Amino acid sequence: MQKFWQWVRNEAEERTLYLNGPIAEETWLGDEVTPAQFREELEAGSGPITVWINSPGGDVFAAAQIYNMLMEYPAPVTVKIDGIAASAASVIAMAGGEVHMSPVSMLMIHNPSTIAWGDSAEMRRARNMLEEIKESLINAYELKTGLTRLRLNRMMTAETWMNAHTAMELGFADKILFAPGDDGALTEHSEAMESGRSLWNRAPLLFSRAAVTNSLLDKLPEPKTPIRSLYERLNLLNEEN
Repeated sequence: MQKFWQWVRNEAEERTLYLNGPIAEETWLGDEVTPAQFREELEAGSGPITVWINSPGGDVFAAAQIYNMLMEYPAPVTVKIDGIAASAASVIAMAGGEVHMSPVSMLMIHNPSTIAWGDSAEMRRARNMLEEIKESLINAYELKTGLTRLRLNRMMTAETWMNAHTAMELGFADKILFAPGDDGALTEHSEAMESGRSLWNRAPLLFSRAAVTNSLLDKLPEPKTPIRSLYERLNLLNEEN
């Protein structure tokens, strides 16, 4: 099975992790991506690690677990964003003691979303869940950036996309890769990419609102008619029309 993460070791046995593709709690399109397996790999070695991220996001709860693992890791963690760190992937990026962004990469934060079906009680339950999830995400952004919760709240509501310079100005990133004084980073990255190629490497990763929505469907209490079944029926009707 392909994994959305891949460990690479260089001659000095320094560990580099490539996190490429959607993030899932158990499986995603058949990929084996459980946080439990991630923990096993993370704890299999020691010393500083580098995490390269190129992900459109996915399951916020899986991302939260990975964020916590990296925050608790006893050695320095450096995060490098080489393509996109959007949605849930931006939360994982906040676990870096230092966050470096490629000059052509993007970071995006937004409100969590889902689909709910049922009576007013179901709607309130879904709304309350989303509001609490948003507050938990703001916790991670606030810890990294030092921005006020009000400002972060507004940025998420506006769906804020940041290039490397904007991310640095706002405190989401600490450094721009391949800038003067960053000699060797590009060569190191290219060599590691060749030895650590995975299913998602060099594939175009577009932010998918549907992926974010689907990741929360199963977290809602199940009504009499399954939410996912209703969602699929609605999609079928739209296609027929």
